[in-house]
Amino acid sequence: MAEDCRIAHVGDAHAHDDHLAASDGPLSEIARIKASRRTFIKGVIASGATLGATGYLFRSGSAQARSVGAVERLVSLNVNGQTRRVDVLPHETLANTLRYKLGLTGTKLSCDRGECGACTVLADGTPVYSCTTLTHAVADKKITTIEGIAKNGELHPVQKAFIEEIGPQCGFCTPGQVMSAVALLAVNPHPTIEEARRAMSGNLCRCGSYNQYLAGVMRVAKGG
Repeated sequence: MAEDCRIAHVGDAHAHDDHLAASDGPLSEIARIKASRRTFIKGVIASGATLGATGYLFRSGSAQARSVGAVERLVSLNVNGQTRRVDVLPHETLANTLRYKLGLTGTKLSCDRGECGACTVLADGTPVYSCTTLTHAVADKKITTIEGIAKNGELHPVQKAFIEEIGPQCGFCTPGQVMSAVALLAVNPHPTIEEARRAMSGNLCRCGSYNQYLAGVMRVAKGG
């Protein structure tokens, strides 16, 4: 009963304002302002409710739209025969993932622009510059680093040959040189010296030990 009286009272007040707005005189202008303000507030409330309902109805669709092209950050990488779960940023390079996320610091960072070869690793047996390779781009491949080529505590034949030929000087480029040579000999066990030179040409050596590294490759190719 009280609620009905209140509603009737509000309705009478609105009717009274409308009556004043329609009449002439000083009070009519005040009534018109009240009526305009009331209409404005009603419009704001109505539009807000509409927008809220629209957002609710299409919220799931918007979330799906935002997810299009998104990159899953937690990935499983096959590195040196082991599956490693790692949080990878969308534009993170493989070199950074290996060094700073997995602790495989044998992969060196020098030029950071794919020119020197110090960061060379193997992706499904193919040598790649890990400083310019996105981790997500090779997440489905088998990654091999310098730490993964020795077997049962024994150095890889390429590592032994490089030492015997006194290839490493400062040693900074050595991991990349080793990985390039391993990749070559895996697909071409007996390369000519020109083939070996081309395969190793992507690795720069600040100490100038190119001939020693090349001699190491040929030593392995000849079974020495």
